[in-house]
Amino acid sequence: MSEAVPTPDADPAGDKHIVVAAVALVRDGHVLTVRKRGTERFMLVGGKLEPGESAREAALRETREEVGLEIASATLLGEFHSEAANEPDHTLHSTVFWVESDAEPVASAEIAEVRWTSLDDHPDDLAPMLEHHVLPMIRRTVLEP
Repeated sequence: MSEAVPTPDADPAGDKHIVVAAVALVRDGHVLTVRKRGTERFMLVGGKLEPGESAREAALRETREEVGLEIASATLLGEFHSEAANEPDHTLHSTVFWVESDAEPVASAEIAEVRWTSLDDHPDDLAPMLEHHVLPMIRRTVLEP
């Protein structure tokens, strides 16, 4: 059964809450980050859910569309809430999945740039959700297996 999540950002009442699913592709102490065209912040691969789509399905679809990687399985890392990076006055609810793969990502769709970002010493151009919530969780997971 699908674990579909509504998309409140489409609410005509003007709700400013965005629901997304993302993938943390971790390799050699780094996580894959992307920058979308017309933006400055780097974030995880991911995006909004389509109607009837589960968070896992959305995360895997977005990974295929944005960086050309076919991922067969993903492990839930967690659900996180933060301010949105590119939509002023919006909040973000992100379901993030952990993926390990040796495949090489290629920027596709709306992605302008892909970058492997260090889990420890990273630039200051990361999305708030990634910097304040996901990276600390990944570091704890890597250091405390």
